[in-house]
Parts: sequence; C-alpha cells; structure tokens
Amino acid sequence: MQLTTHTDYALRTLIYLSLRHDKLPTTIQEIADAYHISNNHVAKVAQTLVQLGYVQSLRGRSGGLVMAKPANEINVGELIRQTENLKLLDCFGTESSCPIDPACKLKNALGKAQAAFLQTLDQYNLADFTDNSDELRILLKQV
Repeated sequence: MQLTTHTDYALRTLIYLSLRHDKLPTTIQEIADAYHISNNHVAKVAQTLVQLGYVQSLRGRSGGLVMAKPANEINVGELIRQTENLKLLDCFGTESSCPIDPACKLKNALGKAQAAFLQTLDQYNLADFTDNSDELRILLKQV
C-alpha cells in the first residue's frame, strides 16, 4: 500500500510541530523549507490538520501553526484513516460493477491486508516517532 503525498506531508508536519522546544507558532514556509517540499502542499495539509483538530492556526503577525493535541494523543492509524482514501479497488465501494464481486477471494485478501496494515499503525502514536527528537531537530535544522 502506498500512502498519498498528502498523508506523508501531514505526518511530517505533525512531527515538525511536535519537535518545537519553544512551542511558538511555526510558519508553513518554515515547514516547507525544512523538508524541501512545496509551500502550497504544506498549506493544504495544514488546512486538513486544522479541520481534523490536530493543529491550531494562529492568525496575525506572530501567527502560524501549533499543535492542538500532545503528540502522545495522536494515533497514527486514525490519522491515516482520516487523510487517506482507503478504497483499494473499485470493488471496495458500494457500487461495484465487477461481475465476480460476490465470490471474489482477492477482495477478501486485500481487505484483510489493509486491516492488518492499519491495525499495526494503530499501535503507534506520534510521540513514538519523535523519541529521537535531538537527532530529528538537527536534521530539520531546528537547533
């Protein structure tokens, strides 16, 4: 299974924000620069994270993004469910046009594999991926 760029950037944005010692607002540009990614992509991701309640957006001259929840309260499996389209194939929807859908064993196997993938990620929270914060801060030039 391949995650979308949107989910990838959502995870990266949350990691970046959770590493901030000072907890001061971070701009979208700072995040984009740290990861060498598009400012526009980060802006779209930030909007999603605000809507989902993971991040707060503060307006004004000293505004920016801050975490709305502690990293240990952000379940990675849940985040992926919220940011990904988990419909692996057309037949995973309610209006499958595949003639073998009722007897398809492939669909069943793929469904089990996807469930196992998400079940594994359900065992992690964001803090599990930032316990090497000193090293991450150096790599992201947050020192």
